[in-house]
Amino acid sequence: MKVLVTGGTGFTGAALVDRLLREGHEVVALDKQPGLIDDELRRKGAKIVYGSVTDRDAVARSMEGAEVVMHLAAAFREIGVPDEVYRAVNVTGTRIVAEEALRAGVRKLVYCSTQGVHGHIENPPGDENSPIAPADYYQQTKYEGELELKVLDGTPVEYTIIRPTAIYGPGDPGRFVMIFRRVAKGVFPMFGSGRTFYHPVYIDNLVDAFLLAAQQGVGTGRAYIIGDAEYFSIEELVRRVAKAMGVPVRIPHYPIWPLLAAGHVCEKVCKPFGIEPPIFPRRVDWFRQVRAFRIDRARRELGYEPRVGIDEGLRRTAEWYRATGRVRFPDTSPLVPPKAA
Repeated sequence: MKVLVTGGTGFTGAALVDRLLREGHEVVALDKQPGLIDDELRRKGAKIVYGSVTDRDAVARSMEGAEVVMHLAAAFREIGVPDEVYRAVNVTGTRIVAEEALRAGVRKLVYCSTQGVHGHIENPPGDENSPIAPADYYQQTKYEGELELKVLDGTPVEYTIIRPTAIYGPGDPGRFVMIFRRVAKGVFPMFGSGRTFYHPVYIDNLVDAFLLAAQQGVGTGRAYIIGDAEYFSIEELVRRVAKAMGVPVRIPHYPIWPLLAAGHVCEKVCKPFGIEPPIFPRRVDWFRQVRAFRIDRARRELGYEPRVGIDEGLRRTAEWYRATGRVRFPDTSPLVPPKAA
């Protein structure tokens, strides 16, 4: 079949495009900017179009002949931009994609939202029925994007919503890299108790879920939390990363409130200059916001089952970070090849 993937050159989008190509589909990737493996995807047969989902003409051209649309494009961690950019891409852009899907006769639209629409989970584990309580403007606009899909209710275009947990894996240039870099230094400062729950999802597991959700007659109008089979305390996750890297790590604990205060100050100081602050509230939330979910609905209704566990996923990710030089591994790590005599 012919598939349009918006956000198709990003970390998740590129992994999805690659899988679709390997399974024999015709793929168009629409993205506002080049990604890490565009040339590789082109060699494998992808058509890559550079443009924004806020550009209706670009969306319409990219969608010609598509049977399925995977809508992953989003404003995420944009530095020095007004809130209106998030609304334009995540809300208006999603409405444009939905309207053009209807006009083009697409049979299925799969929308990538986020677990973040549920915010902090007071009584873990949460699920799709947990309160909608976004903690920042990104999460708020992603949920509003979900609501825009209601324009398709009662039409021939089916839609399914995916709410991924914390995505990681080879090809990820930034989400988990800070954890690996700190572990590589041998000391990981832990602010707070370290018992806060965190729910990862390995990239291959998430791509499996997208393909399952693309089936006609499956999950129509429903939202699904997509995560790995297990969630972990953040301290346990750090220890698992150390194990994957083959390095020892010490985890001293510190109070969290000074870090939180510093995050707010840094964000306010850096925002007028359009530079990324070294610490900001969203990053501090990693130490204190509970994210732990059941994936029972996805298992029951989509047939989703995570195939790659945490230790194997972290090992593969560690190998990619080493191979690409994004993390400098200690000489004692078994992932580092021995020096020539």
